[in-house]
Order: sequence, then C-alpha cells, then structure tokens
Amino acid sequence: MGDHGEQLAAGLSGMLTTTGHRLMARVYYADTDFSGVVYHARYLEFLERGRSDFLRLAGVHHTELADGKHGERIIWVVRRMEIDFAAPARIDDVLTVDTRTEEISGARITMAQTLSRGGQVLVRARVEAAIVGEGGRPRRFPKEWLPAFMPKS
Repeated sequence: MGDHGEQLAAGLSGMLTTTGHRLMARVYYADTDFSGVVYHARYLEFLERGRSDFLRLAGVHHTELADGKHGERIIWVVRRMEIDFAAPARIDDVLTVDTRTEEISGARITMAQTLSRGGQVLVRARVEAAIVGEGGRPRRFPKEWLPAFMPKS
C-alpha cells in the first residue's frame, strides 16, 4: 500500500487524539429529511463511524474479532445509548465526531461522543458497549487493549 495508502487510510479513519478519537464527516442529501436537516436516526450512523474508526486506529479490527484471533469469535454490541439533541445539522455541514472512553469495566466500555459543527455542539451521546462471544456470553475487555482506549494524561 505504501506511505500514500497508509496516509489515505488514516485520513479516512480520522485520528487518535490525547483524549480519544476525532473524525470529520460531511452531511449529504441522503442524511437529511424533508425539512433539510439531518434526520434524527442518521446521527446514530455518524456516532457509529466515530466509534468504529476509533477501534480501527486503536488496533481493534472487526475482521480479526470475527476471525477468532482472540481464541473465539467475539463481537461488540451496543447495550445502552443516551442522546441529547442540542441543534440540527444541515446538508453540506462538516461535522466533527469526537469519541472518548469514559470507563472500562469487565466486558463493558462506556464512550462519550459529541457531534459538533464549527465548535458548536449539536449532539451529545453516551454509549455503553459490551464484548460478547459466539454464544452471546460477555467476554472481559482484553487487557492489551486498555492503553489504546484510556485517555493519555
């Protein structure tokens, strides 16, 4: 892939920050409803992209989890989500998706996320996810992942 390919991949996946992860995303026509603002359910997709790219840059790849690299096939599941909508986003807006880890406990991770435009927070979310094995049973958060997900102080 070379340096250019790696830079392109990193650009598409956002970047790790001292507090977590940051991703830039544009609002397209397909993201909006009849009034021209982002449809409320589409915000979940922006948030998911932020969490997925945080995992990717932290070295946790969905394909490796599904391939059983950790002894069995494991997956992430969203257990709980709290969302506060402060202001709407509109077509062609460039949104900043910031994701940070709040807590890791056993099989669970809680992440705080914001969607903002030009410094104005539009959406705040708190997402609790868990790691489960093939049979749906919780699996502990791997210790080797902790440094990648906890804020750098």
